[in-house]
Amino acid sequence: MAYDLVIRNGTVVDGSGLTRFHADVGIIADSIATIGVIRERGHQELDAEGHVVAPGFIDAHTHMDAQVNWDPLGTSSCWHGVTSVVMGNCGFTLAPARADRRDLVVRNLERAEDIAAEAMAAGIDWRWETYAQYLDAVDALPKGINYAGYVGHSALRTWAMGERAFEQPASAEDLEVMAAELRDGLRAGALGLTTSRTFNHQTADDRPVASRLATWDEVVALVGVMADEGGGIFELANEDVLRDEERRSEYYGRLQALALSTGAMVTFGVGSGRVPRGEYRAVLDVLEDTAARGGRMIGQAHAREFNIVLSFETQLPFDVLPEWRDLRSWPIEEQKRALRDPSKRAELVAAISDGTWRKGVGAEARKPDYDWIRLMDGPMPPYRSVAEVAAARGVDPAQCMVDCIVESDFAQFFLQPTQNGDQDVVLEIMRHPQCVTTFSDSGAHVSQLIDSSIPTHLLGYWARERQAFTLEEAVRMVTLLPSSLWGFHDRGLVREGMRADLCVFDPETVGPRMPEVVRDLPGGATRLVQHADGIAVTVVNGAVVTRDQQHTGALPGRLLRKRRSTLA
Repeated sequence: MAYDLVIRNGTVVDGSGLTRFHADVGIIADSIATIGVIRERGHQELDAEGHVVAPGFIDAHTHMDAQVNWDPLGTSSCWHGVTSVVMGNCGFTLAPARADRRDLVVRNLERAEDIAAEAMAAGIDWRWETYAQYLDAVDALPKGINYAGYVGHSALRTWAMGERAFEQPASAEDLEVMAAELRDGLRAGALGLTTSRTFNHQTADDRPVASRLATWDEVVALVGVMADEGGGIFELANEDVLRDEERRSEYYGRLQALALSTGAMVTFGVGSGRVPRGEYRAVLDVLEDTAARGGRMIGQAHAREFNIVLSFETQLPFDVLPEWRDLRSWPIEEQKRALRDPSKRAELVAAISDGTWRKGVGAEARKPDYDWIRLMDGPMPPYRSVAEVAAARGVDPAQCMVDCIVESDFAQFFLQPTQNGDQDVVLEIMRHPQCVTTFSDSGAHVSQLIDSSIPTHLLGYWARERQAFTLEEAVRMVTLLPSSLWGFHDRGLVREGMRADLCVFDPETVGPRMPEVVRDLPGGATRLVQHADGIAVTVVNGAVVTRDQQHTGALPGRLLRKRRSTLA
């Protein structure tokens, strides 16, 4: 047998959760042909001695709809062993979009998902109007990893209603236009429908994104279209009801009824507050009860605190204050000179104490709570709070934070948690049988978050350091489990006949590196990126895409379209 690629001497953790074993893996074209002892030489050979050979990781919650247009490799996801992503979550997609009103689609994304309008203008060749045409455009793009997508509700509304989508509910005629476009998108291969109903998703002028204007009847009607087309996935950002028991019960009752009546898989993020008060358990109870009644409702778990990443080069909580806003308008080197000046620094620190703060939306920086803001001295916990460091230094916390920025030559990162403050609760959610660990938001919040590293954090922190999961369990959580739920039935396992999407990693060193600030978006806009340690090789559709974090030049990624019987 002539193999195109043989990966030798590795420890196979096949994604099933079963015990690891030593074997060679032989690949022909884009598929796994043999697992065992392989005598023949391959056209290309990789030695995986001391490494795990696992399925490529699957990230089911990204916003890479725009990024795929200008970043063929799929960074930062590709550096963390991710070989397939699902984009179009929370109602945000670039299609459908009428040629003369693309600005309406951009309006939905630019603040809610922190994707600069200038980057989209510079980096996107708008070759589509309908969602089906968008999928064709993605299919034609060079890609390092695989992509699948949903139809976004906010884009559907602007397609049907124009400016009215941001102002009012849909009419019966509007709904007919949305339903027709959704139906065409599903038939073209979309995985399903997504929407947002959360306060955290707003436009740059402080209005709700378009999907938030929809009545529940509109949502039910659109999910019904999906059911009529043979089913699919309904993903949503939930209504803000967790703290109110009566509203929470009513809302999740509606959501459960929708799952049971349509047969759709309903999925959404499940987390807890910075200080958990037990609300998350009520949501887990709904997941369990829906499953017991024969419905499908899946929680998406994060793997750590939900952190806003703060730094001098991206965003600081102080930037909203007039004195700091003025400073931040200066050239970078002038800002640094000002902060190195003790008198100017004292003036700026005083402004922090006296400041008036606006409410942060989504992943925007909040008013500082120094007991919760951490110094990010390494890529994984534990971290010290600014309050702890300030107490040890005997200075005011605001002074301490600014001093740390200057002392680090302006390279210090901080983490500002907004959710998941108790890691034992995070672990409880991750372990829940109706939850899957995903939710990176990759491609969005590019100067605010960096969570593409969820798989390497899971392997490095939870499996190796905390030993909360076996290696086999951890690999299954980011391979077979999401591949089964999202319908990628030919991926997610190291099995003969499966697609050859693989990750080769060192279990003793795998983990995220520190973030970096780069200016590589179209037009020179800033974003956070993060590489990984221990990821030796990624293989996508049989081709080696990265080796030791470097791109090989191969771009074998594919668009994964949902078919009635399979994904291809």
